[in-house]
Amino acid sequence: MNGDIVLDIQGLTKSYRNRRGIENVTLQVRRGDIYGFFGPNGAGKTTVMKIASGLIRADRGSVRLFGYDVNEQYEPAMSRVGVLIEKGEAFEYLSGRRNLELAARLYPGLPKTRVDEVLELVGLSKHGKEKAGHYSLGMKMRLAIAGALVSKPELLILDEPTNGLDIEGMVEIRELVRKLAREERTTFFLSSHLISEMEMICNRIGILHEGKLIREGSMGELLQGSGPSSSLETYFIEQIRAEREAADHEPANVRYH
Repeated sequence: MNGDIVLDIQGLTKSYRNRRGIENVTLQVRRGDIYGFFGPNGAGKTTVMKIASGLIRADRGSVRLFGYDVNEQYEPAMSRVGVLIEKGEAFEYLSGRRNLELAARLYPGLPKTRVDEVLELVGLSKHGKEKAGHYSLGMKMRLAIAGALVSKPELLILDEPTNGLDIEGMVEIRELVRKLAREERTTFFLSSHLISEMEMICNRIGILHEGKLIREGSMGELLQGSGPSSSLETYFIEQIRAEREAADHEPANVRYH
Protein backbone atom coordinates (compact mmCIF):
# COMPACT_ATOMS: atom_id res chain seq x y z
CA MET A 1 0.00 0.00 0.00
CA ASN A 2 1.19 3.52 -0.78
CA GLY A 3 2.55 4.97 2.46
CA ASP A 4 1.07 8.37 1.59
CA ILE A 5 -2.47 6.96 1.83
CA VAL A 6 -3.62 7.21 5.44
CA LEU A 7 -7.32 6.38 4.87
CA ASP A 8 -8.26 3.89 2.18
CA ILE A 9 -11.99 3.22 1.70
CA GLN A 10 -12.96 0.62 -0.86
CA GLY A 11 -16.47 -0.30 -1.97
CA LEU A 12 -18.32 0.54 1.24
CA THR A 13 -21.97 -0.46 1.20
CA LYS A 14 -24.39 -0.21 4.11
CA SER A 15 -28.18 -0.52 3.94
CA TYR A 16 -30.70 0.44 6.61
CA ARG A 17 -34.29 -0.66 7.04
CA ASN A 18 -35.54 2.69 5.74
CA ARG A 19 -33.68 1.84 2.48
CA ARG A 20 -31.21 4.64 3.04
CA GLY A 21 -27.51 4.02 3.32
CA ILE A 22 -24.39 4.10 1.18
CA GLU A 23 -23.44 2.15 -1.94
CA ASN A 24 -19.97 1.27 -3.20
CA VAL A 25 -18.18 4.32 -1.75
CA THR A 26 -14.49 4.36 -2.64
CA LEU A 27 -12.07 7.16 -1.72
CA GLN A 28 -8.60 7.78 -0.38
CA VAL A 29 -7.21 10.43 1.93
CA ARG A 30 -3.50 11.08 1.53
CA ARG A 31 -1.03 12.34 4.09
CA GLY A 32 -1.29 16.13 4.37
CA ASP A 33 -4.78 16.34 2.83
CA ILE A 34 -7.59 18.46 4.15
CA TYR A 35 -10.25 16.33 2.51
CA GLY A 36 -13.76 17.79 2.43
CA PHE A 37 -16.61 15.29 2.30
CA PHE A 38 -19.71 17.10 1.06
CA GLY A 39 -23.33 16.21 0.58
CA PRO A 40 -26.90 17.18 1.51
CA ASN A 41 -28.24 16.20 4.91
CA GLY A 42 -29.00 12.48 4.85
CA ALA A 43 -26.58 11.73 2.01
CA GLY A 44 -24.67 9.21 4.12
CA LYS A 45 -21.63 11.22 5.25
CA THR A 46 -21.91 10.22 8.91
CA THR A 47 -22.42 6.57 7.97
CA VAL A 48 -19.15 6.56 6.01
CA MET A 49 -17.32 8.25 8.89
CA LYS A 50 -18.72 5.86 11.49
CA ILE A 51 -17.61 2.88 9.41
CA ALA A 52 -14.20 4.48 8.84
CA SER A 53 -13.86 4.93 12.62
CA GLY A 54 -14.92 1.36 13.42
CA LEU A 55 -18.10 2.48 15.18
CA ILE A 56 -20.35 0.46 12.87
CA ARG A 57 -19.70 -2.24 10.31
CA ALA A 58 -20.35 -2.09 6.60
CA ASP A 59 -22.36 -4.75 4.80
CA ARG A 60 -19.60 -4.88 2.20
CA GLY A 61 -16.30 -3.15 1.51
CA SER A 62 -13.21 -2.34 3.53
CA VAL A 63 -11.49 0.47 5.41
CA ARG A 64 -7.76 0.68 6.05
CA LEU A 65 -6.16 3.25 8.33
CA PHE A 66 -2.39 3.53 7.93
CA GLY A 67 -2.49 0.13 6.24
CA TYR A 68 -4.47 -1.64 8.98
CA ASP A 69 -7.94 -3.08 8.48
CA VAL A 70 -10.24 -1.21 10.86
CA ASN A 71 -12.34 -4.31 11.60
CA GLU A 72 -9.60 -6.91 11.89
CA GLN A 73 -6.84 -4.73 13.40
CA TYR A 74 -8.80 -2.07 15.26
CA GLU A 75 -6.24 -0.98 17.86
CA PRO A 76 -3.29 -0.41 15.51
CA ALA A 77 -5.65 1.08 12.90
CA MET A 78 -7.00 3.69 15.34
CA SER A 79 -3.76 4.33 17.24
CA ARG A 80 -2.93 7.41 15.13
CA VAL A 81 -6.50 8.64 14.57
CA GLY A 82 -8.61 11.21 16.42
CA VAL A 83 -12.38 11.14 15.89
CA LEU A 84 -15.25 13.53 16.47
CA ILE A 85 -18.52 12.11 15.14
CA GLU A 86 -21.69 14.19 15.35
CA LYS A 87 -21.91 16.28 18.53
CA GLY A 88 -18.92 16.46 20.86
CA GLU A 89 -20.01 15.83 24.43
CA ALA A 90 -18.34 17.16 27.59
CA PHE A 91 -19.03 17.02 31.31
CA GLU A 92 -20.44 20.53 31.67
CA TYR A 93 -20.00 20.63 35.44
CA LEU A 94 -16.24 20.10 35.01
CA SER A 95 -13.67 22.54 33.71
CA GLY A 96 -12.39 22.29 30.18
CA ARG A 97 -9.02 21.21 31.55
CA ARG A 98 -10.53 18.47 33.70
CA ASN A 99 -12.47 17.13 30.73
CA LEU A 100 -9.21 16.82 28.80
CA GLU A 101 -7.41 15.25 31.74
CA LEU A 102 -10.05 12.53 31.84
CA ALA A 103 -9.62 11.96 28.10
CA ALA A 104 -5.84 11.82 28.50
CA ARG A 105 -6.15 9.00 31.05
CA LEU A 106 -7.15 6.70 28.19
CA TYR A 107 -3.61 7.05 26.80
CA PRO A 108 -1.13 6.10 29.57
CA GLY A 109 1.99 6.98 27.57
CA LEU A 110 1.12 10.65 27.07
CA PRO A 111 3.36 13.28 28.67
CA LYS A 112 1.74 15.30 31.46
CA THR A 113 2.19 18.43 29.37
CA ARG A 114 -0.18 17.18 26.63
CA VAL A 115 -3.31 18.76 28.12
CA ASP A 116 -1.59 22.16 28.22
CA GLU A 117 -0.42 21.65 24.65
CA VAL A 118 -3.89 20.95 23.26
CA LEU A 119 -5.45 23.79 25.24
CA GLU A 120 -2.91 26.08 23.60
CA LEU A 121 -3.48 24.56 20.16
CA VAL A 122 -7.23 25.14 20.24
CA GLY A 123 -7.00 28.56 21.87
CA LEU A 124 -8.52 27.65 25.23
CA SER A 125 -5.53 28.19 27.51
CA LYS A 126 -7.14 31.21 29.16
CA HIS A 127 -10.42 29.35 29.66
CA GLY A 128 -9.15 25.97 30.82
CA LYS A 129 -10.33 26.47 34.39
CA GLU A 130 -13.84 27.54 33.38
CA LYS A 131 -16.67 25.02 33.50
CA ALA A 132 -17.44 23.58 30.09
CA GLY A 133 -21.11 24.44 30.63
CA HIS A 134 -20.19 28.13 30.46
CA TYR A 135 -18.47 27.82 27.09
CA SER A 136 -19.92 29.27 23.89
CA LEU A 137 -20.80 26.82 21.08
CA GLY A 138 -17.54 27.67 19.34
CA MET A 139 -15.56 27.03 22.53
CA LYS A 140 -17.38 23.74 23.11
CA MET A 141 -16.45 22.61 19.61
CA ARG A 142 -12.85 23.64 20.25
CA LEU A 143 -12.91 21.57 23.44
CA ALA A 144 -14.34 18.58 21.57
CA ILE A 145 -11.60 18.87 18.95
CA ALA A 146 -9.05 19.19 21.76
CA GLY A 147 -10.33 15.88 23.13
CA ALA A 148 -9.81 14.27 19.74
CA LEU A 149 -6.29 15.74 19.64
CA VAL A 150 -5.14 14.53 23.05
CA SER A 151 -3.61 11.32 21.67
CA LYS A 152 -1.50 13.32 19.15
CA PRO A 153 -3.25 11.82 16.09
CA GLU A 154 -1.86 12.03 12.59
CA LEU A 155 -5.36 11.84 11.08
CA LEU A 156 -8.38 13.69 12.42
CA ILE A 157 -11.88 12.59 11.34
CA LEU A 158 -14.39 15.37 12.00
CA ASP A 159 -18.10 15.05 11.22
CA GLU A 160 -19.77 18.46 10.68
CA PRO A 161 -17.32 20.42 12.89
CA THR A 162 -19.06 23.74 12.15
CA ASN A 163 -22.64 22.49 12.55
CA GLY A 164 -24.72 24.83 14.72
CA LEU A 165 -22.04 27.51 14.98
CA ASP A 166 -22.45 31.18 14.20
CA ILE A 167 -20.15 32.94 11.71
CA GLU A 168 -17.54 33.69 14.36
CA GLY A 169 -17.53 30.07 15.50
CA MET A 170 -17.14 28.85 11.91
CA VAL A 171 -14.17 31.15 11.40
CA GLU A 172 -12.62 29.88 14.65
CA ILE A 173 -12.85 26.24 13.54
CA ARG A 174 -11.58 27.05 10.05
CA GLU A 175 -8.55 28.82 11.49
CA LEU A 176 -7.97 25.93 13.88
CA VAL A 177 -7.94 23.35 11.06
CA ARG A 178 -5.43 25.46 9.13
CA LYS A 179 -3.25 25.85 12.22
CA LEU A 180 -3.24 22.12 12.97
CA ALA A 181 -2.46 21.24 9.37
CA ARG A 182 0.39 23.76 9.35
CA GLU A 183 1.89 23.33 12.83
CA GLU A 184 1.01 19.72 13.71
CA ARG A 185 1.02 18.39 10.12
CA THR A 186 -2.37 16.82 10.85
CA THR A 187 -4.29 15.18 8.00
CA PHE A 188 -8.05 15.85 7.96
CA PHE A 189 -11.15 14.03 6.76
CA LEU A 190 -13.98 16.54 7.24
CA SER A 191 -17.67 16.24 6.44
CA SER A 192 -19.99 19.17 5.92
CA HIS A 193 -22.99 20.45 4.01
CA LEU A 194 -21.63 24.04 4.24
CA ILE A 195 -19.65 24.00 1.01
CA SER A 196 -18.62 27.66 0.90
CA GLU A 197 -17.06 27.27 4.35
CA MET A 198 -15.09 24.13 3.51
CA GLU A 199 -14.01 25.52 0.12
CA MET A 200 -11.72 27.90 1.99
CA ILE A 201 -9.64 25.14 3.60
CA CYS A 202 -9.92 21.87 1.65
CA ASN A 203 -7.50 20.79 -1.06
CA ARG A 204 -9.46 17.68 -2.07
CA ILE A 205 -13.17 16.90 -1.97
CA GLY A 206 -15.68 14.12 -2.44
CA ILE A 207 -19.36 14.73 -3.20
CA LEU A 208 -21.88 12.26 -1.79
CA HIS A 209 -25.44 12.15 -3.09
CA GLU A 210 -28.08 9.62 -1.95
CA GLY A 211 -25.41 7.29 -0.65
CA LYS A 212 -23.17 7.38 -3.72
CA LEU A 213 -19.88 9.17 -4.24
CA ILE A 214 -20.60 11.02 -7.47
CA ARG A 215 -17.46 13.16 -7.79
CA GLU A 216 -14.03 13.06 -6.16
CA GLY A 217 -10.72 14.85 -6.73
CA SER A 218 -8.69 17.96 -6.09
CA MET A 219 -10.34 21.36 -6.20
CA GLY A 220 -8.49 22.22 -9.39
CA GLU A 221 -9.48 18.98 -11.10
CA LEU A 222 -13.16 19.36 -10.34
CA LEU A 223 -13.44 23.04 -11.22
CA GLN A 224 -11.33 22.76 -14.38
CA GLY A 225 -13.33 23.97 -17.35
CA SER A 226 -16.08 25.45 -15.17
CA GLY A 227 -15.09 29.05 -15.89
CA PRO A 228 -12.99 31.57 -13.93
CA SER A 229 -15.87 32.69 -11.72
CA SER A 230 -17.05 29.18 -10.84
CA SER A 231 -17.18 28.22 -7.17
CA LEU A 232 -17.34 24.85 -5.47
CA GLU A 233 -20.89 25.68 -4.40
CA THR A 234 -21.95 26.28 -8.00
CA TYR A 235 -20.22 23.10 -9.13
CA PHE A 236 -21.88 21.12 -6.34
CA ILE A 237 -25.38 22.37 -7.21
CA GLU A 238 -24.81 21.56 -10.88
CA GLN A 239 -23.69 18.00 -10.10
CA ILE A 240 -26.57 17.33 -7.70
CA ARG A 241 -29.12 18.62 -10.20
CA ALA A 242 -27.59 16.47 -12.95
CA GLU A 243 -27.80 13.40 -10.72
CA ARG A 244 -31.44 14.12 -9.86
CA GLU A 245 -32.35 14.61 -13.51
CA ALA A 246 -30.66 11.33 -14.40
CA ALA A 247 -32.50 9.56 -11.58
CA ASP A 248 -35.83 10.91 -12.85
CA HIS A 249 -35.25 8.98 -16.07
CA GLU A 250 -34.37 5.69 -14.36
CA PRO A 251 -37.00 2.99 -13.76
CA ALA A 252 -38.12 3.26 -10.13
CA ASN A 253 -37.19 -0.35 -9.39
CA VAL A 254 -33.47 0.21 -10.08
CA ARG A 255 -33.01 3.36 -8.02
CA TYR A 256 -30.92 3.17 -4.89
CA HIS A 257 -32.12 4.96 -1.76
